[in-house]
Amino acid sequence: MKVAIIGIGTVGSAVATAVKNTGLVNEIVLYDRDEIRARAAAEDLGHASTFSFDVKINSVNDYRGIRGSEVVIISAGANQKPGQTRMDLLGANANVIRDIVPRVMKNVDPKRVVLIVVTNPLDIMVMLASQLSGLPESRVIGTGTMLDSARLKIILSRLLGVSSQSINGYVLGEHGDTSVINWSSISIGNLPLNDFCKQVRIPVSAASRKTIDYRVHNAAYEIIQGRGATWDGIGAVVSDLLRCIINNEKRILTVSKKEIIGNKPVAVSLPRIVGSDGIITTLFPKMNAEETKFLKKSMEVIESGFKKLK
Repeated sequence: MKVAIIGIGTVGSAVATAVKNTGLVNEIVLYDRDEIRARAAAEDLGHASTFSFDVKINSVNDYRGIRGSEVVIISAGANQKPGQTRMDLLGANANVIRDIVPRVMKNVDPKRVVLIVVTNPLDIMVMLASQLSGLPESRVIGTGTMLDSARLKIILSRLLGVSSQSINGYVLGEHGDTSVINWSSISIGNLPLNDFCKQVRIPVSAASRKTIDYRVHNAAYEIIQGRGATWDGIGAVVSDLLRCIINNEKRILTVSKKEIIGNKPVAVSLPRIVGSDGIITTLFPKMNAEETKFLKKSMEVIESGFKKLK
């Protein structure tokens, strides 16, 4: 499989490394407006291939170089700086997506290609990319709250003394400040969260949940404050999503997709079955009244942000 990555900054470079390390692609094409940076990244990553998987890695300075790509990953755009929210990037990154998507679509097969959107504010960029590409909405996929959900699982695993791989739990809604922890559906192994906590005698009180909620929502801000940007986590997310597509794994991932929810078109993260053709099915988990209210608010924030682009 040939995969193209558009935007080779800090995030794009991490994505390229993670994609190479899947061992599932035979060619990666790197495109960046800064030709020197793209060329240097391709050289560096190519050298690393000697020690892992033998992947052909090229940099290109023209979109014609991405022809033949079955998956195009869009990671271009401004990254959050300390003190910024994802929504602060709206105007600048919308212009980036407006520039990139039409150029990509002129050089890929619209009957096959899958677009993976990484650029923030993620859900609004998914809506814009869907509109500009003309692709079926199932093949324009945002990384959504996969990383938020991973953060939730890691925090719970440390608290409860169980592997994060045994935790089924999702963060829903916006990949941003209004995301919603779906406490009602969390399970550990085959046990609901509360039942597991009773058996291991480790309570997750209301105060603990509030602290966990804060940590999940502020994880990115803390990482950005400490190292300037987040990149390792999102690199792993993209590689996992790509693996699911290439292998037609049909796993459930909290990715973002534009669809009609409540009679309105919106891109929002919900549990979705993902396979080789992109998103197969959207699932609606058990939610209590408060979670439903906050998810609705999250969708309203995304809708409002998208309207600002018109």
